[in-house]
Amino acid sequence: MSAQKKISGETESIVPMGIFERYLTVWVLICIVAGVLLGQAAPALFQTIGQLEVAQVNLPVGLLIWVMIIPMLVKVDFGALHEVKKHVRGITITLIVNWLVKPFTMAFLGWLFVRNLFAPLLPADQLDSYVAGLILLAAAPCTAMVFVWSRLTNGDPLFTLSQIALNDTIMVFAFAPIVALLLGISAISVPWNTLCVSVGLYIVIPVILAQIWRKSLLAKGVHAFNAMMVKIGPWSISALLVTLVLLFAFQGEAIIKQPIVIGLLAVPILIQVLFNSALAYYLNRTVGEKHNIACPSALIGASNFFELAVAAAISLFGFESGAALATVVGVLIEVPVMLLVVKVVNHSKNWYEAGLIKEG
Repeated sequence: MSAQKKISGETESIVPMGIFERYLTVWVLICIVAGVLLGQAAPALFQTIGQLEVAQVNLPVGLLIWVMIIPMLVKVDFGALHEVKKHVRGITITLIVNWLVKPFTMAFLGWLFVRNLFAPLLPADQLDSYVAGLILLAAAPCTAMVFVWSRLTNGDPLFTLSQIALNDTIMVFAFAPIVALLLGISAISVPWNTLCVSVGLYIVIPVILAQIWRKSLLAKGVHAFNAMMVKIGPWSISALLVTLVLLFAFQGEAIIKQPIVIGLLAVPILIQVLFNSALAYYLNRTVGEKHNIACPSALIGASNFFELAVAAAISLFGFESGAALATVVGVLIEVPVMLLVVKVVNHSKNWYEAGLIKEG
C-alpha cells in the first residue's frame, strides 16, 4: 500500500461522527425557531444583512458558505481517483444513480407533488421556486457526510474516497448544465451567468483552496492532518446553522402563515432518498458487487451536498425564496433519513450476500 493510500484510509476512518452531525435535525429545528423569532424582533437588522451584496452575492452568506464547504472538501482525496478501476461496477452504478437518475427523478417528483398534488396547499407564487430548490438539492451529490455513512456500514474506505473524488470532479463540470437543463424543462428561468458565478464561487474556488490546504497539512504528516480535521470539524455545521438562522429570519413570515409547507416539501425529498438508495443497493447486488461496496454506493446516491444546494439557492433566488426553503428542508431530514438507510443496509446484509452466493 502506498503512503498516500495509507494516509487516505487513516484520515477517513478515525474522524468520529460529532455531536453537531449526530443531532443536526435538532440544531436545524432550533435554528428555525431562533431565526423566525429574531426576524420578527429585528426585521431592519436582517434587511440590512440581506442588502450587503456585491454582484448579486451576499457577502456574509458567501463567507459562511466557504466556512461550510472548504473544511469538508479538505477531506476529499482526488488522488484516490485511480481506485475507481478496482470497482468499475460499483462506480458505474454510483454515477448512473447520481447523475442520470437522481436529478431527473427529483424534477419529476417536484412536478408531481409541488405543481400538482400539493399545489392547492402551497403559495401559488412560490411553486416554481420550490421545484427549483428540489432540483438544486438533487443535483449536488453528498461529499463529507458520506464518510460518516460509509463508516457506519463498514463500507470500503478507499472505494468511498474514490467515488466522492470522482463525483466532486464531475460536479465541477456537470452541476451547472444539469441544473440549467432541468430548470429549463420545468420552465424556470435562471441566468446562465448567475449560475456559473455560483459554480465558481461555491465549487471551483473552494475545491482549489481545500486541496491546497490538504496538501500542506499532509506534508506535515497524517497526525497533523487528523488533528486539524478534529479542530475544524465543527466549523462547517456551525456556519450552516448561522446561515439557517439568517434564512429563517427572512422566511419567518411565510412559515408563520403556512407552517405545513415544510412537511409538504419533505415528502418528495424523502421519496427521492429512499428510491435512489434502494435502486443503487439493488443494482450493486444484481451485478455482484460486495456488500461493503454496495453500501457507500447506495448512500452517496441517497444523500445530498446540501451546503452547496443552500448556497446556490440563496445566490440564484434569494433568502426569501421558496428555493432556499426547499433546500433547508433537505438539511432538516438528512440525518434521520440517512440513519434509517444505514440501518436498513446493515440489517439486510445476510439477504444481500445470500443473493450473491446464489447467483455465483
